[in-house]
Amino acid sequence: MGAPLEFVKGQKADEGVLVMAGMHGDESITTVILSEALRFIRPEDLVNPVILGVNPDGLSRGTRGNARGVDLNRNYPAANWSPEAVCYRTQSSEPQDIELSPGTSPASEPETQALIRLIDTLKPSAVVSLHSALGCIDDPEAGKLSQWIAAETGLPQVPDVGYATPGSFGSWAKERDLPIITWEVPAEGIHEIRKTHIPVLVQLLTGHRRG
Repeated sequence: MGAPLEFVKGQKADEGVLVMAGMHGDESITTVILSEALRFIRPEDLVNPVILGVNPDGLSRGTRGNARGVDLNRNYPAANWSPEAVCYRTQSSEPQDIELSPGTSPASEPETQALIRLIDTLKPSAVVSLHSALGCIDDPEAGKLSQWIAAETGLPQVPDVGYATPGSFGSWAKERDLPIITWEVPAEGIHEIRKTHIPVLVQLLTGHRRG
């Protein structure tokens, strides 16, 4: 719908850890806590670049996909991209029978194209992508940064989310040797999530993380 991909440039925007939220528009809690963390930080203290909403149209509509009904996290030009519909459910007790498109082709969506261009420009050392609500820290490499996030949040560190993700941002990043950590906040109330996760985000964004 023409919305720009907005990002906040950190002091190390050419080499820092890119922290982003809102890949899925129905996971707006990720944008809320990342935005709130930013408001605790003076601009001159922000080290790492931030994208509050990777899927601005989905966030404004409360939909998982973008305005064209595409699941952006299945639209990246990875070798495992698939044209098959993506099925999901809104509640854990419901059948997985809601279909979204992965796009007409890899990187068919303007949101995907914009994020790829931005990453090519920023050349971040790693990406932390906020999602909900699996309650884990997904990092196939089990690196020090994900270990720290897991320890600070009390969430388990896992090598994957337990199911195939063809055409995902993570698949694409892995093929580019770009470290990617998926930070899945748990299915908790907003107050609990704020209390646990915002202080950790502040430390990450300011480069003041311990350990």
